[in-house]
Amino acid sequence: MCGIMGYIGNGNAVPVIIDGLAKLEYRGYDSAGIAAFRGGALEVTKKKGRLSDLVEALGSYQPSSVAIGHTRWATHGVPSDHNAHPHCDCSGRIALVHNGIIENYASLRKELILEGHDFISETDTEVMAHLVEKFYDGSLENAVRKALSCVHGSFAVVVMSSDEPDKIIAAKKDSPLIVGLGEQENYVASDIPAILGKTTRVYIMEDNEFVVITPNSVDITDLQGNPISKEVFQVTWDPVAAEKGGFDHFMLKEIHEQPEAIRKTLTGRIKDGVVDFSDLDFDDYLRDTNKIFMVACGTAYHAGVVGRMAIEKLARIPVETDIASEFRYRRVLWNPGDLMIVVSQSGETADTLAALREAKRNGIKVLAVTNVVGSAVAREADRVIFTHAGPEIAVASTKAYSTQLVIMYLLGLYLAGLRGSYDQAKLRALTSELLYIDTMAEEVLKEQEKIRVLAEKYRDVQSTFFLGRGLDWAVALEGALKLKEISYVHAEAYAAGELKHGPLALIHDGVPVLALISQDKLVDKAMSNIKEVKARGAVVVAICKENLQEDCQECDEQILLPRINPLLTPIVSVIPLQIFAYYMAVFRGADVDKPRNLAKSVTVE
Repeated sequence: MCGIMGYIGNGNAVPVIIDGLAKLEYRGYDSAGIAAFRGGALEVTKKKGRLSDLVEALGSYQPSSVAIGHTRWATHGVPSDHNAHPHCDCSGRIALVHNGIIENYASLRKELILEGHDFISETDTEVMAHLVEKFYDGSLENAVRKALSCVHGSFAVVVMSSDEPDKIIAAKKDSPLIVGLGEQENYVASDIPAILGKTTRVYIMEDNEFVVITPNSVDITDLQGNPISKEVFQVTWDPVAAEKGGFDHFMLKEIHEQPEAIRKTLTGRIKDGVVDFSDLDFDDYLRDTNKIFMVACGTAYHAGVVGRMAIEKLARIPVETDIASEFRYRRVLWNPGDLMIVVSQSGETADTLAALREAKRNGIKVLAVTNVVGSAVAREADRVIFTHAGPEIAVASTKAYSTQLVIMYLLGLYLAGLRGSYDQAKLRALTSELLYIDTMAEEVLKEQEKIRVLAEKYRDVQSTFFLGRGLDWAVALEGALKLKEISYVHAEAYAAGELKHGPLALIHDGVPVLALISQDKLVDKAMSNIKEVKARGAVVVAICKENLQEDCQECDEQILLPRINPLLTPIVSVIPLQIFAYYMAVFRGADVDKPRNLAKSVTVE
């Protein structure tokens, strides 16, 4: 998620913008820029790299009473000076910063080029600057309203113009935006940390709200111009807490960001009821693929296990899931028409990159799933799909994992459609259900307090076990990893049918067993395994769907999931396990966001 900062008032705007952007650096970014007035003209300075690079490029700035700034985390177009925000119109009189995704930017761009507009970046955002120019008739407010009526997608947008230097225009839909209230000066930003130390009085903008900001006024309307009355929010957070959005740790914040991250990953990928990856220009290869190698490490590998099951069921393509650090030393039996899918949050994972390069050396096409534009994986793969999870600060991955799962399902559905391998009516129904998975995730988050109580109850255990069958086993792998990596509690995940082949010897009185029960056709089998561990003294916590409550009555505790298609349950069933791991770490006094011995991106073998 990118950072936005704007200022208008009697002070010197540029230092205010730089300070605000610095307070948003925790979000992650790859370029930064600022637009302000110098000698009565609008001047834009932007640089790839860190904020310090922008400050060096700015040099000495003449005092300016209005400015807007941005730290960009690349989505459309690689990190570069040209792709950095702010973006301008052809005349250089209008400057604009934007968070979000403009879904129809490609068609708008073509129309604007035919009308004579010149583009200098690869971004979707630049389209909006040219739309404002197109509609400008002496009123910046009217031009922005008309421009926003043309775009589809999400936005937090802030606009200024040298023709009207006494105001800033801003609006939002699906991306955060706040307005800070000062004395003879006002602020606009993507998040509260940017304005801390300057004011504690803010308006928190809601979707489809529009604001005109001057040094002495803040006028809020809806997108059609109807006035809106809002209450002032009094900020009481300290700066560190504000970066975490009021949460105690980044991990908990990122757990709660999953519904929004899921929405962003789905944005623009489902059209007319079907999944659309036609922009990859890869259909011919995908249609004829004989076998898929799914290669990743850690949490991304667990997403690949889910992906294997989903793709094999929907697309009827054999999928082999491999740990990248082992795959690179195999003597793989490559065949023409094979496809490698590599999954990496950072896009810089050393073992995953090695596997990718080995595939390329053998003439195998590679499709990458990553969260970072401009990463090595994104650059070297033949095609890339971005998850749009936004930066993850906590070492333990949460929202990156859930968005990787979403991509796995989207790919499975798309491949099934291309190959005609699955009933079309069922495909559409499943696609429709996927569109509501963010709402399901929000429902599961409401179980947080119940899960916190369970974690406090089991805080002193030395060992735990996670069980599941089918897709539930894939999620059990991720649940066990989360618990061990941040709470340092020994945790093992097993396919429940394997209990009698060794693991049952480890079950004893009082040991917690977290059992995932979401696969309707496997519930009887799962319960027979639960009876086995119960008979040996285990305490069983069931993560089960509402419609399976009766089947799970013999479990000691239940955490309920909404009624959901069994194929899609991993996206929501992992959330209770993430929360449980988080609170176990908290109660045991561990450093939640920075667990010992671990790094966010593993860039060495």
